Amino acid sequence: MSRTRRFAFAAALAWGAAAPLCAQGGRAASPPAMAAIREAELRADLFALAGDAMRGREAGTPDELRAAAWVAERARAAGLEPAGDDGTYFQFFSMRRVVVSERSRVALGGEPLALWRDVSVFAPADASVDAPVVFVGEGREQDVAGVELRGKAVAAVLTPPRDAPPRGMSLWARRYTRAALRERAAFLARQGAAAVILVSDSVAEGDFDAYASSLARGTYALDSVGVSQRRTAQVPVLWVRRAALDRLRAPGQRLTATLASESFVYPSVNVVARVRGSDPALRGEYVVFSGHHDHDGVRFPVSGDSIFNGADDNATVSVALLAIGRAFARNPGPRSALFVWHGAEERGLLGSRWYVDHPTVPKGSLVAVLNGDMIGRNAPDSAALLGSTPPHRNSAALVRMARDANARTARFAIDTTWDAPTHPEFWYFRSDHLPYAQAGIPAIFFTTLLHPDYHTPRDEPQRIDVAKLARMTRWMYATGWAVAATPGRPGVDPGFRLER
Repeated sequence: MSRTRRFAFAAALAWGAAAPLCAQGGRAASPPAMAAIREAELRADLFALAGDAMRGREAGTPDELRAAAWVAERARAAGLEPAGDDGTYFQFFSMRRVVVSERSRVALGGEPLALWRDVSVFAPADASVDAPVVFVGEGREQDVAGVELRGKAVAAVLTPPRDAPPRGMSLWARRYTRAALRERAAFLARQGAAAVILVSDSVAEGDFDAYASSLARGTYALDSVGVSQRRTAQVPVLWVRRAALDRLRAPGQRLTATLASESFVYPSVNVVARVRGSDPALRGEYVVFSGHHDHDGVRFPVSGDSIFNGADDNATVSVALLAIGRAFARNPGPRSALFVWHGAEERGLLGSRWYVDHPTVPKGSLVAVLNGDMIGRNAPDSAALLGSTPPHRNSAALVRMARDANARTARFAIDTTWDAPTHPEFWYFRSDHLPYAQAGIPAIFFTTLLHPDYHTPRDEPQRIDVAKLARMTRWMYATGWAVAATPGRPGVDPGFRLER
């Protein structure tokens, strides 16, 4: 055999080892049940899950549990079998929530300030303060030089933080305000303040109601040991509206505050289902389709609407997973398909973190994770695949499968700019593939990216491009089918390490 023929033969063998079992003539065959993904079913499911009746599916509320039950029932109707705990579709976990107690009281010069309307508490705290107010302008080093602050309630006007988010970043005003509060409070606390009072600048004032609604919800974390693990502020930080500025400047003012925190355990739930594979040698391995079913619930009204429906974020992926499940139920792949609708993603990826630590199938059987988040908006012919370029890429083989599936099905122009570590949104770190990637499991993230209705009541089902949603669903399905049907598992790139 000539050197040229030997090279061609070796190349053919290499392609055959990586090609799907169903490949014919050296090309990956099309997924067999693409017709099971229908726009009409996607639309009907979307309007049910993201409609006002679900009240925004906030984690830790009956609304989230109602949505989870709806997803489980639709998965059962689609022919998926339960793969959660104890033979059910559900994997419950506990969240520890710490909030500012309604018993808390704040007064300035003897006049009460209404919590969350006139004053917000930046972080839950347990403290009793009765101290004179010292106003220090903008609270910079030059403003406090030579001023005795120990034991005082130190007041200052917010200024732009050094690590201000770039203009145009999602939820920019909230990110700006949070950074400004944190930076100025930390500096003044180091000067010995008994309490810190920060006055809104023009940006923070415009975001007071929205951010106060978020702060009132407190902090959330996984409650893995069943006991309170409160993390409360050592120095209370109060944020007041601009209208309080003149009072804080007036001589002889005094802050009296009694702040208390309360801790609760709330349930959240992952919904887990599967379609068993057709190959006895491979059905013990899983391609995972991942999304989250929760959103932000009922909050402050915007133009008269207080329900944050979360149609794109992330009802689009929730219904896409149902459609992909119907396709696999009609024609199972050689490997099994596992579907995980995570709970409490909006609370800090809590459901996916819990599942990675407590998988309902052996962790080593998870071959790859195909996660989706927001797949129904923006330009009709573009999408993004995060985890496709270093340092976020952890499996070049998985990325090749996804790109090949796109070329054969949806044919989107793939935007890779959001995968850059310098992108200001840090979008790679904000969805449920992350805990899997951190655990060394090949993972990619399908998305059509952010839009102006993100985390607002305007993210409603009628704004979704259902035709694009169907194309994204078919792309995810085709990618998952390739993973399910390829004899070799996609490997993890050597030396994979995230930048943060």
